[in-house]
Amino acid sequence: MDIVIIGGDAAGMSAAMQIVRNSEGHTITVFEHGEVTSYGQCGLPYVISGDVESTDDLIARSPETFREKYGIDVRTKHEVTQVDCDHKRVHGKNLETGEEFEQKYDRLLIATGAAPILPPWEGRDLEGIFTLKTIPDIEAIMEDLTEDVKHVTIIGGGYIGLEVAENLIKIGKKVKMIDRGDRIAKIFDPEMSDKIQKEAERQGIELCLHESVEGFKGTSRVEAVVTDQAEHQTDAVLAAVGVTPNTFFLNGTGIAKGVADAIQVNAFMETSILDIYAAGDCATQFHRIKQRADHIPLGTHANKQGRVAGLNIVNKRKVFNGIVGTSIIKFFDLTLARTGLSEKEAKNEYIPYKTITIDSTHAAGYYSKEDPMTLKLLYHEKSEKLLGAQIIGHRGVDKRIDVLATALYNEMDMEQLEELDLSYSPPYNSVWDPIQQAARRVK
Repeated sequence: MDIVIIGGDAAGMSAAMQIVRNSEGHTITVFEHGEVTSYGQCGLPYVISGDVESTDDLIARSPETFREKYGIDVRTKHEVTQVDCDHKRVHGKNLETGEEFEQKYDRLLIATGAAPILPPWEGRDLEGIFTLKTIPDIEAIMEDLTEDVKHVTIIGGGYIGLEVAENLIKIGKKVKMIDRGDRIAKIFDPEMSDKIQKEAERQGIELCLHESVEGFKGTSRVEAVVTDQAEHQTDAVLAAVGVTPNTFFLNGTGIAKGVADAIQVNAFMETSILDIYAAGDCATQFHRIKQRADHIPLGTHANKQGRVAGLNIVNKRKVFNGIVGTSIIKFFDLTLARTGLSEKEAKNEYIPYKTITIDSTHAAGYYSKEDPMTLKLLYHEKSEKLLGAQIIGHRGVDKRIDVLATALYNEMDMEQLEELDLSYSPPYNSVWDPIQQAARRVK
């Protein structure tokens, strides 16, 4: 078969490697808009502080490695602009030469990811205004962060904004965060995001909430952010207001789209058009708790979906069983983690629920008195099945959130959580883990 993959990052190259490892005789052509393949986007903010020394450290495999070692025809700086589903052709442009190209396929995988949103704010083309999604993005930011840039404004209070804020503070920059909502970290419930907000303020981040950005002022370079409430002087800006799936070039093809304009796929990563598959941030994911398609663009999902797509492309039937929405980030002295549904999501899905929140410690109380952890469980009002969890603390948050994500995946209830045989030693836990302490209070 002639297999074409559009997109050379997590989902696309995971699929390509599965095709290579599980079949023979196929030609695999990958068209990648950028110059880099298969790299860790989640590590980009840490280049700012030097926690990640070089963008080279983020690259898992180069285009040359894919070509020479695995026989995958990776073509960087190639943008696909049209898919002809009737004649099984993709059309596009070589961004280096300007030449147009056409490539036939027997099976096609769309793995074009998502792009950062930059609203049509007045002055958005001024120098010093950035988004962050790719290695060239972070390299441009790093080149700009000279000694003259003393103050950076971040628009948006989500994960990317929080991670960048921390790393800017580490290198001595002053940081202001602007968000149109009433709080930052809105994927957490209000009482949990309040802890995140207090940590931001403790670390010297200035928060401007209930403000909508209207534009920017400056001559050639940004000098101020203009909102509906004020004018904020600044030396540089990062817009971190979300992403949108790269699916606009598919308009008119008949390929069905779903949540957030992402490509609708089934459990085999098949689209509505025969022999066309999709995976990663440009595709939907089945949410196991909501029991419907959702769009939660994370690297973990992209790699899994890419692997499943690659296997199905070569007729090794494999099902993607869905997600529960697990995520975690480091924010200064805190670890922020969540899985499953928030209260807002449960209400939107019309799921009757109850919650239990406890303040505990990572280890035995007598061993680690100054290592607090707040844990919140969301569970079904009638069945008492776990619906979601949020944890904010220092050490041990990662362990607990992964236990709860596993419990969610397996549809466990509060009694089953209480009965889990979890590890115990005073430096690591109490006799009753905080998860079990919370579950016991349901009774």
